[in-house]
Amino acid sequence: MITSLGGRAVALPVDVTDETGVQQAIATIQDRLGAVTLLVNNAGVGGPIGPTWEVSATEWWRTMEVNLRGVLLWVDAVLPGMVAHRRGRIVNIASNAGAYRWPNVSGYSVSKTAVIKFTENLALELRNKGIAVFAVHPGVVAIGLTELALNNESSPDSPAGKVAAWFREEIAAGRDLPPERVTRLVVELARGLGDVLSGRYIDAHDDLTDLLERADQIREDDLYTLRVR
Repeated sequence: MITSLGGRAVALPVDVTDETGVQQAIATIQDRLGAVTLLVNNAGVGGPIGPTWEVSATEWWRTMEVNLRGVLLWVDAVLPGMVAHRRGRIVNIASNAGAYRWPNVSGYSVSKTAVIKFTENLALELRNKGIAVFAVHPGVVAIGLTELALNNESSPDSPAGKVAAWFREEIAAGRDLPPERVTRLVVELARGLGDVLSGRYIDAHDDLTDLLERADQIREDDLYTLRVR
């Protein structure tokens, strides 16, 4: 689609937890397309569902490997170039489960909390480098991980069945979002419209224009971050 519209694009399948593969992918992209000025960390897994003491610790930790270490490896791969050019934006796809809590899906919840806090720290480290970083909650969108949950055929009384029921209730109540809305927010951030909000956790339900109008207050009161209030 991109090339048909006159753009340049390259698709490279990579395991986001493979440090060597990630570094090689970025090297290939830079060779074919030039300096990387935008990174959107969207790869993720839902992880095991159930009480923490009943799920596999290996599967739980694998969730951290993909959702957190995967983010770290791609950030580590692109930042040297961004810092050298003093230009870049990073959008980390997070989740409301990381800002609050999601019992029985603790691996996913904890990994997304870490992504949000990593975003905050990274933004401060980069504040004088010309690079903005954001954590974005896409809301309930009936594709990807949400679609997998909706198609789960576990018993209604099981933890996985209850998670699926929750998603169905959210969609039935009209609290889901169309993919286009989430995409628009990411594109706006990629264009630099929200740079003044670097380091913030932004919900796709939010109105970016409204947030920008309150940017001074948000920064002064340290809003849209994870902190004890």
